[in-house]
Amino acid sequence: MNSVKPIVFVMMMVFFTASTSDAGWLIYHEPEFKGTILDTDTKQPIEGAVVVVVYKKASVGMGAGSVSSIINVRETLTDKDGNFRIPSYTTFIQPFSWQIPTLFIIFKPGYASLELGKSYFTGEETRAQEWDWSWKKDLKFRLHGSGIVELPNVRTREERINSLPSIPGPGIPANSMRTLIKLSNEERISLGLKPEEWP
Repeated sequence: MNSVKPIVFVMMMVFFTASTSDAGWLIYHEPEFKGTILDTDTKQPIEGAVVVVVYKKASVGMGAGSVSSIINVRETLTDKDGNFRIPSYTTFIQPFSWQIPTLFIIFKPGYASLELGKSYFTGEETRAQEWDWSWKKDLKFRLHGSGIVELPNVRTREERINSLPSIPGPGIPANSMRTLIKLSNEERISLGLKPEEWP
């Protein structure tokens, strides 16, 4: 009977920690994410843009450092109004691991791809911002701070090549980001590039 008390105590601590922090010990949690993707020039919704969420953690590594890794990848497409929704996600992680910032990848052929942190889709980041595209300063991303993102059009072959998205990996099953790989490879083939292969 006395051996049950320590187990109950540990379980209570795990659940208490999980309920009082963004990511409790052994528990990884992200809320639902929602957003809207628009065309920078026309302000019209972009339908069929793929939105990929990359859930990541860090773990104690050999020596004094830590090692980051991907826990899961989810993707969805924007609807006719440019809206997307990613359901909340909760899982367990190993001891000596902790949650690190979630990454968003947004891509549609014909538009500059974008990588963002989660704050734009949780209400944490409320300032409107404008960013230059790194390859060409007259192409602008606009972030409205309320889940609204404007993507610039890319027109030249060079712009389209530079706008191909970074695909997460290795070790991520291709079926968890099937749409991103499909759209990226369609764009690569149309540009005369070799498609990327994934296991």
